[in-house]
Amino acid sequence: MKERYKTTEKIDYRKRYLIVLDTETCNTFKGLNGNLDMSNSLVYDIGWAVTDKYGNVYLTRSFLIREIFRNKELMDSAYYKEKIPKYYEGIRNGTRKLVTFYEAKKQLEEDMALYKTNIVIAHNASFDDNATKVTQRYITKSKYRYFFPYGTEIWDSLKMATDTIGKQKRYIAFCKENGFMTNHQTPRPRLTAEVLYRFFTQDENYMEEHTALEDVLIEKEIVARCYRTHKAMRKKLYED
Repeated sequence: MKERYKTTEKIDYRKRYLIVLDTETCNTFKGLNGNLDMSNSLVYDIGWAVTDKYGNVYLTRSFLIREIFRNKELMDSAYYKEKIPKYYEGIRNGTRKLVTFYEAKKQLEEDMALYKTNIVIAHNASFDDNATKVTQRYITKSKYRYFFPYGTEIWDSLKMATDTIGKQKRYIAFCKENGFMTNHQTPRPRLTAEVLYRFFTQDENYMEEHTALEDVLIEKEIVARCYRTHKAMRKKLYED
């Protein structure tokens, strides 16, 4: 597989490495109330990057899951099924690799062991955590029930952003000015990866790719910004 981003040959174990991960799923349906039911989502695209708190990328992975991606009936329920031709193009040009779910799981375990990290970060992490569990149980008929290695700490960059960036006056003003507010009775700034990245780039028209690795490379920027904002907030609190 061709890597689209540089990797490092020498690992500096003085650093704290992180895994930023994202999934794209199918088996998503609308319930009677019109809301999407994503409780039984199955992973067909998974990507991750080994990074650090500054957003530096040391390794990337992009895998399509054979058992799901090759199932036309399941893929017809993919929320972003219009992306399917792009995936086939990636398989042909070597930028994406079609693997079994077991192979993806083993590669993640190896990467975590190599970089000596047990931290996996995802935006709205409960969704990705649940989707990987559901996929594992679906494929193995519940013989194996968990995707992440035992002892993995799963961090949610959505919560991280809520506690840091979401409290910034500049971010709140940006969301108000551009209509990026929730529909709650008391509207709050939206904290999707897409809106956060629009704020970082000051490009209110930016659109997420909604393919796993491409979205990871946005989400690792969110993680890095959360670290910087948290540090600045702590410094201000100390000075005050």
